[in-house]
Amino acid sequence: MTSTHDQPSGQTRARTRETTIDDPQEMGRLARELPGIDFLRAVIEQQFRVPIGATLDFRLSEVEPGRCLFIAEPSEFMFNAIGTLHGGYYAAVLDAALGVAVHSELPQGVGYTTLELKVNIVRPYTLGAGPLRVEGRVLHSGRRTAVSEASVLDRNGKLYAHATSTCLIIGPV
Repeated sequence: MTSTHDQPSGQTRARTRETTIDDPQEMGRLARELPGIDFLRAVIEQQFRVPIGATLDFRLSEVEPGRCLFIAEPSEFMFNAIGTLHGGYYAAVLDAALGVAVHSELPQGVGYTTLELKVNIVRPYTLGAGPLRVEGRVLHSGRRTAVSEASVLDRNGKLYAHATSTCLIIGPV
């Protein structure tokens, strides 16, 4: 069944978007050649356009061992049909912060993968609410697993979402 929707004069529903990314294979090679903290500092200093971050408009802004900060600027294409930010967006940016916090403590040639991700969304984000800060930190770093937590905050420190993760340490890769 096909339906049509009348649009007010001069308005269109269609939007287009173009994204430029850096080669993920090349970034992966560099990630394996450097200790985690050095690789992540290179991501910031060289302004790498990491595919998931470039696609979803978030970027790594700060990193130190066991801690990271992303700046996220959600766009209208990330919203659901009821006009709020889709929960999958929160999961994606939180997973990035959770993993980067863990990666910041890994030695050269050691990697990780997410084993478990738990996300709690505590309030809706609406278009025009401004940039978000996504802060991640390691709670435990062992030989085989690491546990981290991350929060999504607005410019006033108001919490929008929180997550925890368990990562499997893989190495050397």
